[in-house]
Amino acid sequence: MLILANVRERWSGFLGAFVAVLVGVALITTTLVIYDSARAKVQPRYEGTAALALPKQAVDADGSPEDRMPWSRSEAEPLVSGLAKVPGVAHAVVDRSFYAQAVKGGKPVTDEGAEEAGHGFASARMAPYRLVSGHAPAAADEVVVDRDLGAAVGSELTVNITKGREQFRVVGTVDGPGYYFSEKFAAGQQPGVSNIALIPAKGADTAAIASGAKKIIGDNGSVVSGDGRSELQPEYIEHKRFLGVQLISAMALLGLFTTVFVVASMLVLSTGMRRREIGLLRTIGASPKQIRRMILGEAAVVGLAGSIAGCLAGVAATPMLLSLLKGLDVTPPDMEITVAAWPLLTGSLVGIGVSVIGAWSAGRKAAKVAPIEALLDSRSANKGMGRGRWIAGLSVLGLGVVLAIGTATSTADNRINMAIFATMTLIVAAALLTPAFVGPVGRFLTAPFQRGGKAAPVLIRAELVANPRRAASLVAPVIAAVGFAVLLSGMVSTMRVAYPAGEALKVAGQTIVTPDGTPGNTDEVVADNPVGKAALPTRAFVETKHGKNAENAENSENAGKSTVLDVLGSRDAKWNKQGEAVLGEKMAADLGLKQGQEVPVRFADGATVTLRVSQVLPDDPARGDFVVARDLVRAHDPAALTDDIFVPGGAKASAAAPGVALHDAAQYALADYDTDAKLTESLAMMLIVIAVGYSVIAVANSMAMAAHGRRRDFGVMKSAGGTVRQLLFTSAGETALVIVIGAALGVLVTLPPLAGMAAGLSEATSSDVGLHLNSGVVVLAIIGTLVAALLAGAAVTSKTLKRQAV
Repeated sequence: MLILANVRERWSGFLGAFVAVLVGVALITTTLVIYDSARAKVQPRYEGTAALALPKQAVDADGSPEDRMPWSRSEAEPLVSGLAKVPGVAHAVVDRSFYAQAVKGGKPVTDEGAEEAGHGFASARMAPYRLVSGHAPAAADEVVVDRDLGAAVGSELTVNITKGREQFRVVGTVDGPGYYFSEKFAAGQQPGVSNIALIPAKGADTAAIASGAKKIIGDNGSVVSGDGRSELQPEYIEHKRFLGVQLISAMALLGLFTTVFVVASMLVLSTGMRRREIGLLRTIGASPKQIRRMILGEAAVVGLAGSIAGCLAGVAATPMLLSLLKGLDVTPPDMEITVAAWPLLTGSLVGIGVSVIGAWSAGRKAAKVAPIEALLDSRSANKGMGRGRWIAGLSVLGLGVVLAIGTATSTADNRINMAIFATMTLIVAAALLTPAFVGPVGRFLTAPFQRGGKAAPVLIRAELVANPRRAASLVAPVIAAVGFAVLLSGMVSTMRVAYPAGEALKVAGQTIVTPDGTPGNTDEVVADNPVGKAALPTRAFVETKHGKNAENAENSENAGKSTVLDVLGSRDAKWNKQGEAVLGEKMAADLGLKQGQEVPVRFADGATVTLRVSQVLPDDPARGDFVVARDLVRAHDPAALTDDIFVPGGAKASAAAPGVALHDAAQYALADYDTDAKLTESLAMMLIVIAVGYSVIAVANSMAMAAHGRRRDFGVMKSAGGTVRQLLFTSAGETALVIVIGAALGVLVTLPPLAGMAAGLSEATSSDVGLHLNSGVVVLAIIGTLVAALLAGAAVTSKTLKRQAV
């Protein structure tokens, strides 16, 4: 009851923490709701199936589950025959997917799912899609298409497949997407079997079908039914989901860090302003344990109230975030919001937990102060840094320096995350160490104004020197706001310069043939450009009998599984040798292979080919980690599409086939980077808005709390002859000085991670990359925090002085 009474009595003192928790929980709840809504769902083309029989699952080099290993035709035939006899199964359909895209008016028809749009006609039963007109395809040159494509039955249709443009006769239309060919033609495009769909008879028990199918499949694979069928997703949908998850994960991480940082600093400030009240409680007999319990209880109540309001606000804001993500094209098609219980519970637990953890440090310090000492604010406040804070601050600073150095040496995939973690660490270190130098900095900055005979500079200087901890609590959210603005905008600016420059340097003098509206280059495009690098990628599988992935294979769930890897088929005379493979050093180490050894490789058609490791060379992304002859890949993966083709300067590049574009080195570098730059810059701006906006709210609340807590000081100064104008000027001057100190620290803590990132990019791109800052974003962040702080402080100060006048 006492805790609730204290919260009601001092609601204005807890308002800042309440708003901080509300905003943080709202952000976390919104991102978790989006994450939950974006989970994989059963695709429409599988809605008519009772279960799906899938081959064994392979793992990557680190042991994480990845691709399924397709069955060969001979392996699949007895399985299909057995599954068709399971009671309740009307049809057992071999589902094949391969590249198919109509060409109209000399241009490929826009289709995000073109890479997997081709199927055998039997696959239409899985949805099921109805045959609206015509009949099923029988010959190799016949096709059934979506009626929305507008191709009439009996008409000729140009379809781009892996070989290139082919003429097909439209013999039917269905009421669903895709291109449906004869089963023989589809088997030629994708010989391997990666999915057998079980179509139930009318009224059949789907659970019984799944159970019967598992007996047939046995150890040869697995059977999924119900929501488990969502495992099969088109690659472009998985890519969008991956990008969306990356984005909202970054938002949630930043929101969590900012919430913890801001709430902790505000609760420390709020508790420090209650020293007289706490001292009085200690004087009348309250024990340290009771004081800690009271402060933690108040924080829990504030956290609970903020969490409830934050959950409601987060759910209300979810449609807006979904709209932003759709604008960035990082959500699965037809995604809808579903609000489950776990995002709300998680957000609430975070809000309450952050509040209690933030209050723990403040309560521990307040409870240790003796009653008489607690009544004397100035004595305790003058103790800017204790031994524990020095140790913590210097330790965190050292960790931040190590992470900043690690940013320069980390891989491209980890460089951004390393820079963000380094900045977070240095922000915490700066906040911990601020009391040590806020006084000296205050003296230095106010020194030029001491000779003017004005009282305001003297008072500002005295306040910073006498209350360094309070000043540090005010500075903390400013450091976070400016620091994240500098870091995120600086990363984008630095990468925009580095990546195109490095890529252009690698391909200087070449003409690059790239897909334009298609998922890759067809064999027709490769034939038109017979000279130059034309890598043909495929996914292949190696038994984990060697290497680090096999070291702990015994007694593990990965025992007996194969490792999936990216294999490149090359037409370069150095690597295009039948029966041989060229490996990078890391790949060879992962697989435990050495030059001269033989390795069995299982390809997409289910066939296994034994290759000899002819060379192990230093890693080179331009060459590939596992390179074989191009004809070998084409023989075992007829559906594979070719990557960009790099035509040397002495040869002529051709764009005669539709869906092709030509670029010089500079154009290619910019176009290649712009593909990811839009998403990167949008992500950075969203994170900047979140970090700066959240911190601006915290700054405004902190300044308002500080002004409210100094109402007795204002009363004394007014009694001594100070005018309202002078007091407002003094408050504004102190606020501006705090913002300047925080902004300077915010810039300083981000320079080491950004410098490390620039150094890493210089090495990775083999170009001279300097540190680039976006001055416009930095200035806006500083001005935003300054204006918010000045308005909040002036409003509360003015209101306090008016009340005193009354």
